[in-house]
Amino acid sequence: MDDLVKVHGSGGYDSDFSDEDGQGESSQRGLKRKHEEEILQKPFQKGRHSKVAHRSLHSNEVDREEAQNRRAHLISMNAFERHKKFVGDYILYYGGQMVDFKRSAAKDKTDLDVLRENHRFLWRDEDEEDMTWEKELAKKYYDKLFKEYCIADLSRYKENKFGFRWRTENEVVSGKGQFQCGNKRCEKEEGLKSWEVNFAYVEHGEKRNALVKLRLCPECSFKLNYHHKRKEVKAKPKTKMLLDQNQKPAKAKTKKKKRSSSHSKKHKHKKHRDRSTSSSSSEELQNSDRDSDAGDEPEDQSEGDHWRGPAPAVEEKSREEEFDEYFEDMFL
Repeated sequence: MDDLVKVHGSGGYDSDFSDEDGQGESSQRGLKRKHEEEILQKPFQKGRHSKVAHRSLHSNEVDREEAQNRRAHLISMNAFERHKKFVGDYILYYGGQMVDFKRSAAKDKTDLDVLRENHRFLWRDEDEEDMTWEKELAKKYYDKLFKEYCIADLSRYKENKFGFRWRTENEVVSGKGQFQCGNKRCEKEEGLKSWEVNFAYVEHGEKRNALVKLRLCPECSFKLNYHHKRKEVKAKPKTKMLLDQNQKPAKAKTKKKKRSSSHSKKHKHKKHRDRSTSSSSSEELQNSDRDSDAGDEPEDQSEGDHWRGPAPAVEEKSREEEFDEYFEDMFL
């Protein structure tokens, strides 16, 4: 029995020793694998978690991804849509009504409102001082207007109140105010007359005057002259203008001739008086008559000079001068 016990005991001892050797080998293998992984691990590579992550870490990662998605969604929206979303979220979480967040449009201004507030019928050098963006906008609009003829509002002509404004580009192209009646509500094209009106108006609390031109039909001309007669502008025909220019030098020549004839008559009258007194005075008068005759001769010669030589060369007019003469009668 003792021998059996010893044999079993020795066998048990042998089995325990073999288990310890297996664990040692596995631990060595694990250390070797871990060492190899450390060698092969890249510097930016994160280490492996041998344990399960905590719940807070998971929630933080989820919140971070949600924040990134929300930020990308907000960036993709424009300012107005973003504003609407924030207002909707505020009402959803805190309560309220959309009427409370509606923007007031009482102080809104368009470009037309700015032009009406800062527009001027005539701009002076003093008005261009301390220019703001509103004044610059009004000045830019003023520079685009055509200031040859005006468009009139004669609806209150019985009260002696008239409104005038300059023409726009479309009105110039259509002929409104020049080839059509300049009244705002009239489109007649026959019997137009040109008028000069002293336009007195109040602008920005300051009284001003401006001399403007109008082209009106007979009916609208009656409305314009309802209280007192205005100055009518008439175009002189070219024939009359040429006659006036030719008559001016002719009149100057006749005046010179009259002066010379009256001067000679005075000398002759003195000569008859002095004949009875002395012969010396008569000689002096004769010499003076000769001098006066000699003075008259150059005038006769100047008139004859036109027939002595060729006619003076006429300068050819440029194209711009021809256009100016053509449009001279159109702008009265």
